[in-house]
Amino acid sequence: MDQILSADGTPIAYRRQGEGPPLVLVGGALCAAAADEQLAALLAPRFTVLTYDRRGRGASGDAGRYAVGREVEDLAAVVGAAGAGARLFGMSSGGALALEAVAAGLPVDLLAVYEPPYGPGTLGPLPAAERRARLHRLLAAGDRGGAVELFLASTGVAGEMIARMRRAPLWPGLEALAPTLAYDEALLGDGAVPAGRFAAVAARTLVVCGGFSSAPARAATRTLAEALPRGRHRTLTGQMREVAPQVLAPVLADFFAEDVYLRRAS
Repeated sequence: MDQILSADGTPIAYRRQGEGPPLVLVGGALCAAAADEQLAALLAPRFTVLTYDRRGRGASGDAGRYAVGREVEDLAAVVGAAGAGARLFGMSSGGALALEAVAAGLPVDLLAVYEPPYGPGTLGPLPAAERRARLHRLLAAGDRGGAVELFLASTGVAGEMIARMRRAPLWPGLEALAPTLAYDEALLGDGAVPAGRFAAVAARTLVVCGGFSSAPARAATRTLAEALPRGRHRTLTGQMREVAPQVLAPVLADFFAEDVYLRRAS
C-alpha cells in the first residue's frame, strides 16, 4: 500500500487500482481497506478506485487523541491523492464520515452512502449514550473482546453467532480494531441525523438501504436523504446491512458516471 500524511502527520495507507475517474471508498466499523477489495475490483474497470485504512486500522497510524476532525483530514488527504473530480462512497459509519467531510467543505460533487447507522434504536436496545459509556469502560479495562461483542450485539448479531465468531480465526483481527469502535461512536454523536450540519452538503448524494434491513435503518436513510439538499434515496431489493458487492457495484457505477452523461448532454 502507498502512504500519505494527514494534516497532523499521521500516515494513512491506501491502495489504488483500476482506470478511469477517481473514486474513494470509505469503510465502516471493524473494517480495514481489505474489506472493500471485492467492491473495488468490481468498480475498477470503470474507475480508479482508492481504498484506505482509516486511522488506527491496518497499516495506518493513530497519533494523539481522537477527534472527528482528524478523520475528516485523513479522508481529505486520500481524496487529494485520488485527484481532481474524485467521487466518494461510504459504507455504514464510513458513510457518516464521508458526509461529515463533505459538510466541512471537502470538494466532492458526487457522494453515495450505504446505511449510515443513524437513528435512535437502529443499533439495538441501548440508548446511544449508554452504549458509548459501556464501550469506553470495556476499552479502558482492556477488554477488546467485550467491546467487539457489544458492537456486534448492538447491530443485531445473535449471541450464538457471536460465540461462534469468538472461536473463528477472524476474531483476533476484530479485537485488533476494537479501539476504533470509539471513533465510530464519536462520528455518530447522539445517533440522530444531524440535519442542520448536513444542510451544507452540496454534493449530489445517493443514500442507499437494503430492502430487508430493519425498519428503523430504512427509516433513518429516508430521513437522511430528505435532510440533504441534493439527496435521493434508493432501496436495493433483497439486500440487508451486509450488502452484496455484486448488487451494489452497478448502482454505484451508474450514479458516479452521471456527471459524464450530463457533460455529454450539455
